[in-house]
Amino acid sequence: MSWTDFYRRQEILEATVRLAARNPGAPLPLEEVPGAEDHFGTEENVLAALQYKWTRTLSGRLRAEVTDPDEADGLGDNVDAVTRAWRATVEEHETLRAVLDGAYERHASLRRMHEGELRMLAVTAGLADPREPGEDIVKVGHALEALLRTSREAPARRHPVMGHLRRLLAPSA
Repeated sequence: MSWTDFYRRQEILEATVRLAARNPGAPLPLEEVPGAEDHFGTEENVLAALQYKWTRTLSGRLRAEVTDPDEADGLGDNVDAVTRAWRATVEEHETLRAVLDGAYERHASLRRMHEGELRMLAVTAGLADPREPGEDIVKVGHALEALLRTSREAPARRHPVMGHLRRLLAPSA
């Protein structure tokens, strides 16, 4: 794939999400997006590319949030980090999230990709161990996602400076 093809595919994905915003639960209007059928072929292929875009964005935010030493000051840090990352990604890509949510019932391959996302959320939050059975991790991920969706107000920000000061001042054993 050339860079021209890459950028054209990105334009098609953006146009598809813009048009799908009218009715995010409906099948994608590929016939209204010039080149969509030529470059992707099917709705399922477009949705797989959109799921990949979502996962790439979310995983980048998770990595940034979990590895931020300024936020590490006690228990619950990973859950808070996952919460911030997920909410920021939804805020930035609200229509994309709605389109994907509306498509999971239509395509089994998309459901499997979403289950991978749920496992990533559960394990990153520290609520599941990667060695647990996959279906158990997915259940934990579903519960976490449900909580994230129902409680949209942002959690109270911690005071990272205080956490660093406590660690510096605490006597070491």
